[in-house]
Amino acid sequence: MRIAGSTVLLTGAVGGLGQAIARDLAARGVDLILSGRRADALEALAGELGARVVTADLADPGQVDHLAGAAADADIVIANAALPSTGDLLDYTPEQIDRALSVNLRAPVMLARALAPRMVEAGRGHIVLVGSISGKAATKYSSLYSAAKFGLRGFALSLRQDLHGTGVGVSLVQPGAVRDAGMFAATGATPPTGVRMVSPDQVVAGVVRAVERDLCEVNVAPVELKVLSAIAGQFPGLAEKAQRGSSAERTISEVVAAQKGKR
Repeated sequence: MRIAGSTVLLTGAVGGLGQAIARDLAARGVDLILSGRRADALEALAGELGARVVTADLADPGQVDHLAGAAADADIVIANAALPSTGDLLDYTPEQIDRALSVNLRAPVMLARALAPRMVEAGRGHIVLVGSISGKAATKYSSLYSAAKFGLRGFALSLRQDLHGTGVGVSLVQPGAVRDAGMFAATGATPPTGVRMVSPDQVVAGVVRAVERDLCEVNVAPVELKVLSAIAGQFPGLAEKAQRGSSAERTISEVVAAQKGKR
């Protein structure tokens, strides 16, 4: 599907990765609809890019419905919004659990459900779900985050089959550790020893490639991380033992401490 000339809804638009996606899409000549919780930051970015704005808190089902209605003309949906949800499950309140799962899993599902019918009727469209390598391999203190990302992966792969032949594609883009954006940029945590990071531009390129080539799954990560995550997905017990006491465990603890106030 050609991106140029399409109407694109982008959620999570004011985060580091969201802004990189927004600027790339604007340069491609799309009618851009930006969504996020922070109205001031959204308005500033929209003014720069000539985009429309729909402020919405995706933890609120009513605001998800509002966003779907305001972006009903979207040809492409890029569900990029995500809420940090690392940490011991026992430290979370029920309300915090609901919020994490609502933003990271329920909202993308509901947006796809609301916006896909018009795409199917038109015979063209694309839904991109931005997941994470954490949707393939579990780590300590990531039970809620992995639950949502594992679920998002299953949803994307199945919905793609449901919509096959309609002209509407579904893609899953799963970044690994991203420098200058995401949790490492936000928390200042040190990446695990030997783990290479990818740039926001590489993730953007993965999103564009997914749409234009109608790809099923795009893993934006160094080859060694792709291999390790595939092995961990098949042999979780082995991966669990390998992680214990490693630098990855130290990194996760740093991230948890830095993100505790963002639940």
